[in-house]
Order: sequence, then C-alpha cells, then structure tokens
Amino acid sequence: MSINLETATDSLRDLFHIGTEKLKAITEHFTKELTKAGLSIEGGNIPMNPTFLVDTPKGDERGSYLTLDMGGSHIRVCQVVLEGKRHARVSARQYDLPEGLKSSTAEELWDHMASCVAEFIEHEQPKENRKDKQLLAFTFSFPVTQSAVNRGVLQRWTKGFDVSGAEGYDVVEQFEAALKRQGLSNVEVAILINDTTGTMVSSMYREPDTCIGAIFGTGCNAAYMEDCGNIPKLREPQFKPGVLMAINCEYGAFDNEHLVLPRTKYDVTVDKESPRPGQQSYEKMTSGLYLGEIFRLVLQDLKSQDLIFRGKEVPMLDKSQTIDCIMLAKIGMTNHFDKREVLEHLLKIPLNEEEVRLCRDLARMIDMRAARLCACGLAAIYKKRGLSSCVVGIDGSVLLNNPELKDNVLQALGEILGYPVDKLPLRLNMVKDGSSEGAAIAAAVTGKGAGKI
Repeated sequence: MSINLETATDSLRDLFHIGTEKLKAITEHFTKELTKAGLSIEGGNIPMNPTFLVDTPKGDERGSYLTLDMGGSHIRVCQVVLEGKRHARVSARQYDLPEGLKSSTAEELWDHMASCVAEFIEHEQPKENRKDKQLLAFTFSFPVTQSAVNRGVLQRWTKGFDVSGAEGYDVVEQFEAALKRQGLSNVEVAILINDTTGTMVSSMYREPDTCIGAIFGTGCNAAYMEDCGNIPKLREPQFKPGVLMAINCEYGAFDNEHLVLPRTKYDVTVDKESPRPGQQSYEKMTSGLYLGEIFRLVLQDLKSQDLIFRGKEVPMLDKSQTIDCIMLAKIGMTNHFDKREVLEHLLKIPLNEEEVRLCRDLARMIDMRAARLCACGLAAIYKKRGLSSCVVGIDGSVLLNNPELKDNVLQALGEILGYPVDKLPLRLNMVKDGSSEGAAIAAAVTGKGAGKI
C-alpha cells in the first residue's frame, strides 16, 4: 500500500474507532436521556412511547392472525398460526416498497399496503375463508403516540420517509380505511406494534428471560419492559406501580443535540442530505439505511484527493444510496470468499490489491463503529432498569447479514459494563423475522380474540 494511502487508512481507523472511555461516556448520557427526558411529562429527544402492552406470553397462546410488517424497505404479510407449546407456523410473502412511495401521500401508501394484504389473502387462504372476520396484527416501525394497543398517532417519519398527510393522524384508522377501499372490511386491526416490541415478544415466547428487544436494520431502535410507576407521562390510572409495560424507545433520535456522539464530516453530510436533517442522529450512525452511504462518501473523498482509483471514472460514487448494508457486509466480512469480484461488480472498474484492501478495511471500520454504538443503547437500558441479567432479542439486516458484528456488540458491552465477554450478564438471542410472529403473539396475549386455527 502506498505511503499516502496507508496514512489515509490509519487516519480513517482513528476517525471511526470509539474507545472504551468514550463508549462509557456515551452510555452514561444515554442512560440519563432514557431516564429523565423520555419518560417525563415534558418528554425529550427520545420519545420513549408507552405501548399499552402489559401482558407477556406464556407460550400456550393459540389462534390464527394475519400480520402486516411495514419497515423501511419492504412490506411483509404473514399468516401466523399459534399452536401452543411455544410453537408457531408462519406463511409469508414479501412485497416491494417502491422508493417513490416514501415521498408520496398517505392514501397512496396505505392503498399499496392494503393491496398487499388483499393479494396475500387471495393466494394464501382457502376461498371459503376469505370473507370470514380476520384479525390483523400491524407492525409499524415508526414512532407513534398510542392511546390503546390498537390505536396510534404518527409522531414523525424516520428511515428516509416523507409521506404527506400521515403525521398527526391515527395510522390504524387510515390503514383500515384503505382496507375497506380494497373490499376488506372484514379485516380488523387487533394490535399496533413496533418491530422492536414485536421482536422482544417473539423472543419472550421461547426465551422467557427476555427483557429487551432490539432492531439493527434499516433503522436502529429498542424496546423494553418498564415499571408503570417510572412513567410520569402515563396518565391512565389503571396502570399501577409494579405493572410492567412495553416501552418503544425510538432511540434513533438519541443525541440530536450532538453532545456526545463522535460524528465525522461524513456523518454531517449524511444528515444534511437526508429528508429530515437534524433528526435521528444516532440512527444515522448505526442503521443499515446509512452505513453504505457513509462508505460511499469516504471513497468519494479519497478519490477526490487522488488517493484511490487513480485515472478511473467511478460514476456510482456520485449517486447517493447506491450501497446497502448487505453489500457492505460482503465487503467487510472476514470469510467472504471474493471481495475483488464483489467490489468490481459494484464499482464497475478493475481494482488493484491495495484498493480492495482499503475498501475491506473501511467497511469493517464503519460496521464496527455501528456495532459499538449499538451496544451503548442496550447497555443504557440495562443500567436504567438496574437489571442483573437479561436476554436481548435481536433482529435486523445489519447483524443478520454480518454475524461478526454480534461479537463486536458483545465486546463493547463487556467494555461498558466491566465484564469479560464470557461472563456478560446479557445474552443476545437472534430472532429472524421475529417482528411478525411477535405481533401475532402480542395480539393473542392482549385478549384481542383469536382467528380460526
């Protein structure tokens, strides 16, 4: 590797590395934000939304539910059949979420989602059952203010969405109106739940010691069970101290004031060019939607200094959102067999060995920083609740597509909490596609009826 490029690589390594003391400082500030601001009557940057879900699964739940999972990149419709004995059968179809819908109108978005449900019913259910009353568990991975388990007003869009006519409105009412336009007036939304809460409930179903659910995917967020006595903004008198309620943190908004997060000039650019500048600061450094964009911006910067890709035209470096977290994982993972082939297919140019090595190292730096920052949020919840042990249910494309990052999260948790990794009181339980199953389980435990098995 040339001296100039080697120097640049060392500088980048220093730029993206977060040491133990900085991890502890971030976690300390995070814990204060969770405790003093989010749950208070006044609120704070981190919404800390009460979900009104106070029941947890016993494993003997039975029933059949439609589920709709709307995340940041796809729509997933499932039929989840709970059979008791901690067992569930799931049939699923995944649908594209066209990029244009992310900046469309509410009616266009909900109509598309309702059409996905209609298509699923037509192809997956017997004809004689399609007109029966059906309960649907709606996983909606955006911050809402809930007034009941099946009601929620959208606070703001995240994950790059900017759909008009939805913020400030009950998303269940709008979606049920779209279902009726599709001729599905027999489908009723039984529960509205975030993917983090769904993942937590799904993990609880098989791992009763689960007390945190986390998503490291298109977005970054967590949910946990909080004592209602510690939620000053919860005004409903039926929720007494000692009762545990699921809290959807929506902590992608952590440190919007930029007090402790170690932002680089690339993070600043990502924020400035996003649909909502100044919001979701933590998410923009940790989530799959943005990690590939950080990688692109660094390569673009190195190319502008003539440190890499000399004499080569690389048009894709000038196009935003062209590298996703799955591609980043392939570039950075130790055991991926041919990084040169992956990179040359991506960049559309031949690469020399030092360019391949630089791209590999950079992908690892960005992913490792994200993993270490993600550990801060989990450690903050653990400390805020005063837990002595905990299982964390985790889903999301960032960790699922790069298993090495799980070790990075555990290593950072050990550094923050002062444990060797093999003695950590937290265990990570990977729950693939748990948000859909968890939504159905949550609908069952709330007593919202059950469909026919």
